[in-house]
Amino acid sequence: MNLPHRDFGWKFDLCGPHKTPDPQLTSGFIDPPPNHIDENHLELPTKLLKTRGVYVVGGSLILVANTLLMINLIFFDLRWSWLSLDPAIVMFFVSLALFFWAPSYIRLDIGHPRDQPIRFNRHRRKAYFYRYKFDSTHPYGTKNWGVQPVAYNWDDLTAEVYRVYAPLGYGGIIEKVMISVRRHGTDEVIDRLFLTDDIERGTRYWALARLFMQKGPEALPNFVYAPVDWNSDDSTNPFDQLAPKVQWPPEMDLESRTAPAQGDQP
Repeated sequence: MNLPHRDFGWKFDLCGPHKTPDPQLTSGFIDPPPNHIDENHLELPTKLLKTRGVYVVGGSLILVANTLLMINLIFFDLRWSWLSLDPAIVMFFVSLALFFWAPSYIRLDIGHPRDQPIRFNRHRRKAYFYRYKFDSTHPYGTKNWGVQPVAYNWDDLTAEVYRVYAPLGYGGIIEKVMISVRRHGTDEVIDRLFLTDDIERGTRYWALARLFMQKGPEALPNFVYAPVDWNSDDSTNPFDQLAPKVQWPPEMDLESRTAPAQGDQP
């Protein structure tokens, strides 16, 4: 499936994969730091959910409140008419919409893995994405839900910056950095994957990936913060402890961590 050349809220592209990154962008103070670095691959963390459990609690409260509201509207409040614009009928349809919307975010909160790591393999010239897909318009579907790891050629990647001003009452900005995948030799976008929800961190992660792919692990800085073991059960948030652990498919796990055999160099 082909995607729009630019998605909604696009502002600009970061430097291409072959351009040398600015040294100021590759300092060791980034938090969280890379999960793993060795001669073959660099693994960066990505987290779609900042605080796990918010959607489970909030969505459950919405469902309970809407259930009570709809019971009251249907069985007890008989003053409103289906043919009028009475506030009660408006509340009924709003509640119906929330019934459809809330389960998708509860499912996202429960099913999202503890991390969505991205592995950059410098010898194979590929990036491996532990992608979790979700579809808020089909909360009970199966096709567009769940972990679906993918691998793409490094040369076909572009990092895109998005920023949208959201109507949050007090004002607000939603920002993210996405990695788009182009069909080789063209500008046709065939996939778009999440990197971070913070432009500064996304810019630094992309710079680290480029530096690693161009010059290897010895070019990376010494990181101030220790790497995080996302699969550990040390979190104080019980929803983190219950979340699915990262489990790469065995073949992709081996390929993404190793160099190709002699004669198989890309």
